[in-house]
Amino acid sequence: MPEGHTLRRLARQFGDVFGGQRLAVSSPQGRFAGGAALLDGHTLVAAEAHGKHLFLHFDHSLVLHVHLGLYGAWTFGGDSTFAGSSSIGAPRRVGEQETFGGDGENSGVYTGPPEPVGAVRVRIVGSNGWADLRGATTCETITVAEADAVLARLGPDPLVNRRGDAGRFAANLLSRKTPVAALLMDQKIIAGVGNVYRAEVLFRRRLDPWLPGSDVPDTEARKLWRDVVSVMGDGVLDGRIITTTPRYWSGNGKPAKAAADATALKSDSFPARENAHFVYKRDGLPCRVCGTTVLMVELVARKLYWCPYCQQS
Repeated sequence: MPEGHTLRRLARQFGDVFGGQRLAVSSPQGRFAGGAALLDGHTLVAAEAHGKHLFLHFDHSLVLHVHLGLYGAWTFGGDSTFAGSSSIGAPRRVGEQETFGGDGENSGVYTGPPEPVGAVRVRIVGSNGWADLRGATTCETITVAEADAVLARLGPDPLVNRRGDAGRFAANLLSRKTPVAALLMDQKIIAGVGNVYRAEVLFRRRLDPWLPGSDVPDTEARKLWRDVVSVMGDGVLDGRIITTTPRYWSGNGKPAKAAADATALKSDSFPARENAHFVYKRDGLPCRVCGTTVLMVELVARKLYWCPYCQQS
């Protein structure tokens, strides 16, 4: 499932491509025809993300609310001024890294969006670009008050990181006896963390995944929050989840921070994908730090990866 950094980049792309434009909104598939009709012909005034939720605000106080879930993805294209990603979402299809070119590649004379392919739930068309949504778990037109109600149910977002959010997260964690690895996946505790960030930040902080939230010291909970803020912020810049440091890179990786644009994301500035994480999807392999075999087990219906030596209580 796309994690918080992906949604933040998605909101930014919508703002860049469609912000301030009167948009044509339709549902080629037909399942969202009523919701699309409420937005059609109105102007996008803001694009925001909180955790794994996207909110597109229009000028008549209605909001397109999208949660991509496991299989949702947006594809984009446009004229020569369009310089965004061609696909964002659906990690099972395109991976954590965004894609450029393909269906969204800009070439020749722009004559508008192509014919819809597959089950396009929503199509958004502006003056110089288009976006198609497929496979989302949630796609609805709601009021601002309803959007606020969704936000009220979510925990603090590390990519918003308002004053007091570290304390709010620590209090959320310390109020539960549930294992900290499960709590990090609970969007009411912290919004935007998914399976990759969960495994990686627990390793980086050397925290036992099975430690009850109530047993995590307040100071450690705040350090955990700061580390999530740091690595997710890097994810927004990089368009990929990279939690290792250059000392652990090998092969075609180069220790350099890249700007968040198409040229950088296609470059060799990143570690090879197999070097990007400490424990995620490395079960059966030696820990990068101590050499102990990395383990994997099912927890809250997702695979948890950890080092039993580095992450002891």
